[in-house]
This record gives sequence, structure tokens and C-alpha cells, in this order.
Amino acid sequence: MSKPTSDLSLFTHQLHLSVGDKLKYACWLILSNLFFLTNIPYPNFLKVLLLRMMGAQVGHGVVIKPWVKIKLPWKLSLGNQVWLGESCWIDNISEVRIGNNVCISQGALLLTGNHDYAKRSFDLMSKPIEIEDGVWIGAKSTIVGGVTLKSHCVTGVGVIILRDTEAYQVYSLNANIQVKERVIK
Repeated sequence: MSKPTSDLSLFTHQLHLSVGDKLKYACWLILSNLFFLTNIPYPNFLKVLLLRMMGAQVGHGVVIKPWVKIKLPWKLSLGNQVWLGESCWIDNISEVRIGNNVCISQGALLLTGNHDYAKRSFDLMSKPIEIEDGVWIGAKSTIVGGVTLKSHCVTGVGVIILRDTEAYQVYSLNANIQVKERVIK
């Protein structure tokens, strides 16, 4: 008896956007390519204004470096003094809420969507991400949907976070283990 196999022809795109959201997304793709996915050093106030125009909630003192990729700005909330490093990618088909004084370093990936590999049809799944105040996400780290990064935790370079973290803890080595307590002086 043969085992069931995946059949991607059964996949149906489950990210249902209204006609209005599809038009908004088309506008965002143009704006994103012109002002975000570029080496041209546009001022932060312009990028913040564009995000707000597209429905993002953005606090004050936000720094957005070049090549920052954001999927759906109307599902994004940035607190005050948030830094988005070069080439970070907020792939948010679900809500992403980022608190105050958060640093998301270069190349970090916030990934709300995934696929159900147990289904033949490879169904789309999506869960929100919450990042509390004072968190530092290290370069090339990946945060998956359904996770909350608790206050002032730190992820080291290249760490993959698959579950909620604890406040004031430092995570490293891709083992998703607490390494030590963070002490702020």
C-alpha cells in the first residue's frame, strides 16, 4: 500500500483580499519598490508617511534602513523608537505588532505565514507575531507566526524562534534555549 503524497494542484490560495485591498496592495508594491527596496537614502519621515498612508500604525522616532520589505503595511503596528535594519523582511499576512524601543537587525525575517505539510493540498496557515518593548532581534534571525517575544529579550545572530520567549532572556545557537539573563545597566 502506497503512502499519500502531496499534490500542489489541490492548493487554493487562501489569502482572500477584497478588491479594495488588492488595489491597495498594487499601490503598495509600487511605493515599496520606489521608496523602500532601494539604496536611495530617502528620509525616514517620508517612509513613515507612506506606511501611515497605507494603513500602518507608526510611532515616533522610527528608523527604516534601505531594502526593508513589508508585505501588508495595514497589518503592521510599530511603536516608538523602532529600528528596522537593512534587508529585514516583515512577511505579514497576519498582524505584526512591534512595541517601543525595538531593534530588528539586518536580514531578520518575521514570518507570519506557513503551509500545512500534513495536508495533501499544502494549505496556507498564518498566525500573528507580537514583539514587546525593548526586544533586540539579531541579524538574520527568523521569528515565526504565533510567537510573542517578551519584553527586552534578545535573539542572537541567525537564531530561529519557534515559541514564545521569556522576558529579559538572551537566546542563541539556533537551539532556541535561554542562554542567560539580560541585565541592563
